Amino acid sequence: MPHDERPAAAGVDPEQLWLRPAEPRRGRKPSFSREGIVAAAVTMADAEGIEAVTMRRVAAQVGAGVMSLYSYAPDKETLLELMVDHVSGELTATDPPSGDWRTDLKAIAHLQRAHMLRHPWLPAALSTRRVPGPNTLAFLEHALAALRPTGLDGAAKLEVFAQLTAFVAGHVAHEITQAAAARSADRVAAEARYLAAVAADGRHPELAEVLASPGRPLTAEATFARFLGRLIDGLDVG
Repeated sequence: MPHDERPAAAGVDPEQLWLRPAEPRRGRKPSFSREGIVAAAVTMADAEGIEAVTMRRVAAQVGAGVMSLYSYAPDKETLLELMVDHVSGELTATDPPSGDWRTDLKAIAHLQRAHMLRHPWLPAALSTRRVPGPNTLAFLEHALAALRPTGLDGAAKLEVFAQLTAFVAGHVAHEITQAAAARSADRVAAEARYLAAVAADGRHPELAEVLASPGRPLTAEATFARFLGRLIDGLDVG
């Protein structure tokens, strides 16, 4: 096994990661910091995907030896935790909650979508349990304040926020996949002719009715807003 890719321990210790500052090894002060290491990893993931991020490549990017990085991030799992929280610092909600929790949750979701589109590796990173760091907790605090008017108990508020985040992550992952598989005008026309033929065969009356109904705006933003509206407006907080 390459020594720059140590296997992760059984989960990341949140006390060690977030409550104790990263200390470099004794000796000459290094020319890099944990912040610089994480920023380099984020830049790499944004450009090439999370699979491209290795301890060896990050070390080369900051001009360090691989082993010297381990006092800042002992494995890639820890580095990923640091990366997620680092970019979560961009999720700044400047206005306090309005008191209309549905409107506020929709605003939060739009912030999350824009954030994940800037960092396309995030939806996959968020699919596994993460230990919230200070930036993540600051945004969670805002979301919980937005949910205060619902009267939900604490556990339910956390569930609603988790449900919202999972929805946004799944939707953005689909958006990214669709954009990567952009279809030509000829392909779109062929698909339309195919569906028209299927609708006319008499065996799919429900589909025929749907295809005959008026279309809706198909921009990515409009589609996201419609799906989000169905989710938020349908939440039962009684």
